[in-house]
Amino acid sequence: MGKYGKMKLGTTVEINTQVVNGRCPFCKADSLLVSIHKTIFRCMHCGSDIEQKVNGKISYIPLGGNIHMVDNTRDLTNG
Repeated sequence: MGKYGKMKLGTTVEINTQVVNGRCPFCKADSLLVSIHKTIFRCMHCGSDIEQKVNGKISYIPLGGNIHMVDNTRDLTNG
């Protein structure tokens, strides 16, 4: 986790990310998966976005269509 600079009104930006090894369901390659949200990861091999599901074991499920993520302070839209 890193803190970067001071933004307007004295707030700081915190960046949290996870990098994990996993098998991408799109390209079927063992790849690094980087979190772009709490449960959404991006494959570093093909660039596909996948969702992490935990149900006794960790699984990565393909995401279809646009991703709509909402943060407490702003709307984060990808797609």
